[in-house]
Amino acid sequence: MMLRYALQTVRDRKGGFLGAFLALMCAAALITACGTLMETGLRGTIKTERYAAAPVIVSADQNVHQTTVKRKKGKTKVKHKAKPIAERAWLSADDIEGRLKKAPGVGAIVPELTFLAQPLLPSTAKSDGRPAYGHAWTSAALTPFRLVDGRAPSAAGDLVIDRDLADRAELRPGDRLTVQSTQSPRSYRVTGIAAPANRTSPDGALAHQTSLFFSSEEAERLAAHPGKVSAFGVVPDRGTDVADLKQAVAHALDGTTAQVSTGDGRGPVEFLDAAGDRVKLISMGGAMGGTSLLVAILVVVGTFALSVQQRHRELALLRAVAATPKQIRRLLGREALLVGAAAGVIGSLAGIPLGAWLHGRFVEAGAISATLERAVSVFPPFVAIGATLLGAWAAARIAGRRIVRIRPAEALAEARVERARPAWSRVIAGLVLLAGGIVLVAVLSMLRTEAASTPVTYLAVVVFACAIALLGPFVVRAAAALLTGPLRLTGPPGKLAHANLRGNAARMAAAVTPLALLTGMTCTVLFMQPTLGDAARTQARDGIRANWVLAAQGPGVPAQAARAARRAEGVEAATEVVRTTVRVGLDKYPAQGVTPEGLTRTWDPDVTSGTLKGFGKDSVAVSERAADQLGLKPGDTLKLTLGDGTKAELAVRAVYARGLGFGDLTMAHGLVARHVDNPLATMVLVKSNLKRDLQNDLADDRTQEQLTAAVAKFPGVRVLDPAALDGLEADRQQANAEVNYLAMGLVLAFTAIAVVNTLAMSVSERIREFAMLRLAGATRRQVLRMLRIEALSVLLIGAGLGSGVALAVLTAFSVGITGSAAPAVTPLVYVSVVAVAGLLALVATALPGRAALRPLPVAVATAKE
Repeated sequence: MMLRYALQTVRDRKGGFLGAFLALMCAAALITACGTLMETGLRGTIKTERYAAAPVIVSADQNVHQTTVKRKKGKTKVKHKAKPIAERAWLSADDIEGRLKKAPGVGAIVPELTFLAQPLLPSTAKSDGRPAYGHAWTSAALTPFRLVDGRAPSAAGDLVIDRDLADRAELRPGDRLTVQSTQSPRSYRVTGIAAPANRTSPDGALAHQTSLFFSSEEAERLAAHPGKVSAFGVVPDRGTDVADLKQAVAHALDGTTAQVSTGDGRGPVEFLDAAGDRVKLISMGGAMGGTSLLVAILVVVGTFALSVQQRHRELALLRAVAATPKQIRRLLGREALLVGAAAGVIGSLAGIPLGAWLHGRFVEAGAISATLERAVSVFPPFVAIGATLLGAWAAARIAGRRIVRIRPAEALAEARVERARPAWSRVIAGLVLLAGGIVLVAVLSMLRTEAASTPVTYLAVVVFACAIALLGPFVVRAAAALLTGPLRLTGPPGKLAHANLRGNAARMAAAVTPLALLTGMTCTVLFMQPTLGDAARTQARDGIRANWVLAAQGPGVPAQAARAARRAEGVEAATEVVRTTVRVGLDKYPAQGVTPEGLTRTWDPDVTSGTLKGFGKDSVAVSERAADQLGLKPGDTLKLTLGDGTKAELAVRAVYARGLGFGDLTMAHGLVARHVDNPLATMVLVKSNLKRDLQNDLADDRTQEQLTAAVAKFPGVRVLDPAALDGLEADRQQANAEVNYLAMGLVLAFTAIAVVNTLAMSVSERIREFAMLRLAGATRRQVLRMLRIEALSVLLIGAGLGSGVALAVLTAFSVGITGSAAPAVTPLVYVSVVAVAGLLALVATALPGRAALRPLPVAVATAKE
């Protein structure tokens, strides 16, 4: 019977359930979209391209490992953990090849070298955005590549390019092409054009990379890892099964750290960035999904609470005619399940293309690699439907808790007049959540890394919003008391708005909560990255003593350009800077390598203990954050794993304060450059003694001209002043921040929809109230003005609360990350956020209000409720 009555109620009160339906549908779409991102990270395929003809690939271990043994109560627990390294690890060529030759079933062994090789094309050439890699021509058999024109490279100056590059750059055998690799850029003669065999693509090209092939000797020189290879491709002998070959190869390599891959496992070996993107997608999907789920729960509970409040009289009458509390709970639960099922199915179906759009935008922004193919299955939609059903049922139970617990007579009384004081359980829960938010803010102020701070930041905003939702009636009444004077000055509409704020605080609080959440979350998302970025740029700006900076439009500044700059007239020092990521144990730290000679003339990291004098190849300087975390001081020894997995032990020479601007670890340039995929300098800091003061423009121009002339033969290398470099860094940070804006944009859009939804529901059910006001003498214009004043009052309360939450959270974030209680807030952006929230509030109030005023007041007042 309750199911039939629930169906009838949903059918007859479509408008009342529409708000809950929209909230649940948006929640299901968000959960599905985030779920597809996580599933792509967990199960997405990375298909091989260059290794297509080699069924077995032998590569180096791309992880750093840690094993811990715990003994407790006579039991021993062994726990093994592994974390990926940042650069490509290399194999010992002779040792591994000797072992492979002894394995049964091996038909051919093809060594592979992969290294940076960026063709410097004219501006007229078409760019497709694919990364370019260099290889030895002997490894062409791994794809296989076949010559379609010309001949194979034999001399150091010979080069074979793939057909796609040849078509884009309009190159033919005999033409010359300059390539920027790991060394100084060099001009090569194109001797041949190759294309992958058995490719079905129209251009006959690899989908995700451009390949350049050199002679074996030149490839080994450019790879800069003598005696090592990136991988080995193993081809089985005739009649040997791939599974048997894999087992034989693994047995032959027993005792080494080499990894054996077949099938789709070859893709992560070829595309290291895509393998790393798995973790990034899982992290982003989890953070977005978790935040979306918390926001959805808050919004859906608020929406159902408002829906139940609007039906208070109906439910009270059911209690009065002998409906039991159990029956009311079952009725509300079944209604919620019906609405949740419909919303969950539609929302989950909409979430699949939404997830595809989100994935595509991440690829376009460069946040993840296109080589990690998107995975789609039934699991995210099913999880979204299940979460929607559970959320709807729980929200209905929570919203109907009061109506089913009180006596029927009390229910009828509360149907006419709002309860003066919220239940003690609600007050206690609100205070607990408020205390929880304060604790999260305190914890946030002690977190020193962005990865640890970001989820706590968003969680703190949601927890505070939940506290506002529960304590909302008190907040609205307090705000109404403060606004008494200003509202009364606006005339009768203002007095009516003030009376509604005081007399219907619970209804107004339902509109305040999503506005506070929207304002708080939007400000947090928009100002969190600038707070971090501005602090980092300020430290970098203050720490650069150089007059000029060499930067490159391509992959980096070659070492030969730095040497040329040092030989220029008046140059005192030139410091090459190369960036990487290292691990200490399993913890990841951003690091840089700098040229030790003349370091203190170009660079000032604000040393707080120790000294940079004597800084050399076996030295390391650490930031205060890293020193605190690792318990280091000058004179200690730091054991770490470099980017390519090489172990190193370095002596701590200094501890510095400007870790945000320069990374947590600073080592010698020569050490770092040997263990990164791209050894070219990110920048070169140049100190000149010709620039005496800011007014000496002639000396400035002469210095810049001399440096420009010194590096003229290096394509793409520019001479900039530190201010211009700061501008480039700001642009780069903005590009990175846009990825975060995109990630959280859907959550903010959902919250904005919740604002409109809640306000529209709140206004549309007041049609009888408006009719009574009209009959009492109020004009239509006065009622609409009352609504606008109410909307602006609610906006003021919600925006004020949200701004306060965002300020507290951002200040704690700034204290933890930068050490300063000064978050970066752009006034114009903040005003825009409040303006958009105000526009949403006014539109969501005005349109339903005008619709509610269309019927004749007499007809509404005399109609049956």
